[in-house]
Amino acid sequence: MKKNIVILGSTGSIGRQALEVVSWHAADLQVQGIAARQNIDLLEQQAKINKVPYVAVEDQDAALELKQRLDGSDDICCLSGVDGLLELVRLPDVDLILIAVSGLAGLIPTMEAISCKKQVALANKETLVAGGSLVMEAAHKNGVQIIPVDSEHSAIFQCLDQTAAVEKLIITGSGGPFRKMPGEDMDRITPEMALRHPTWQMGDKITIDSATLMNKGLEIIEARWLFGIDYDHIEAVIHPQSIIHSLVAYQDDSVIAQMGWPDMQVPIQYAFFYPERKANNLPALDLIQVSQLTFEAPDLVRFPCLRLAREAGKIGGTMTAVLNAANEIAVEAFLGHLISFKAIPELINEVMNMHSCKTGKLDLDEILAADRWARDCARQLINR
Repeated sequence: MKKNIVILGSTGSIGRQALEVVSWHAADLQVQGIAARQNIDLLEQQAKINKVPYVAVEDQDAALELKQRLDGSDDICCLSGVDGLLELVRLPDVDLILIAVSGLAGLIPTMEAISCKKQVALANKETLVAGGSLVMEAAHKNGVQIIPVDSEHSAIFQCLDQTAAVEKLIITGSGGPFRKMPGEDMDRITPEMALRHPTWQMGDKITIDSATLMNKGLEIIEARWLFGIDYDHIEAVIHPQSIIHSLVAYQDDSVIAQMGWPDMQVPIQYAFFYPERKANNLPALDLIQVSQLTFEAPDLVRFPCLRLAREAGKIGGTMTAVLNAANEIAVEAFLGHLISFKAIPELINEVMNMHSCKTGKLDLDEILAADRWARDCARQLINR
């Protein structure tokens, strides 16, 4: 019997790779719905090639254009807006929802998928960064297991054996394109330079986050919620080869690592078939070819975003939503040549310092309000 899936964010990097994984396993997987923010050209192409009966477009104008293109078609139903995405999530025969949209836009669909008791494959770290407590509480209440797609968290998920015996989680990262750049030279970094990641092919936002090391910071917060491990027992290390994706250290001093070539199709496929493992079309890891695995500590002076993320996580409450929102606006401004690379952490720090943090049990409205406040605050600081 085929597993029916919905892919939210099908036109992005993860979504495109997910559809390729589906093509390898046509006898086992069927895509019932796909969604995008506004890239209707690719969305239409994906729907027709993969025979997808439902599509959703978040941007209302783009959705209207796609509906006009599909007018008279009985094969594809086009939905629009956030409500359209939620309709895809609610499709009755769907077994698994891949959350591959970028940013906090993943939070509401994730909560809806959990409330519908669908299995969730989560490729969106911002959802847990901003709303981790809320999401995991809902997942526990509804008996929903969240399968991480992020390569680092998929690695930890695969390495975990006895949670009670865990000493620490070790999240690896390549260090980005500026790992060896002297601090005084970082003023000249351009968006074009920052988008050249040394080992991974990813979307623009996550590639910039990797360059600033904010990605590692967000992953620490995500890991805290996914695995219930305190921040003092989660660390990040730089591993330039990107072969070991993360490690779990146990109290008996043994360490288990998950390894593989840096290819997101591996954790995507793992999430689609968990707990089974399937063969695929990817090349096997050749340790002789790899030859060398090296590690180093992250430089928190040149890359303060990692420190800011850990601070926000330890403060908790609405501070992580503020961190995430300020970072999204800062990255957007950097890509638009409005601020410098070094101004990204400066802007985030300023927004965090201005925030009156609410702690304790939060509801969805409070998280979204903190997100809106931080975005407005960051934009005002950019435009001053």
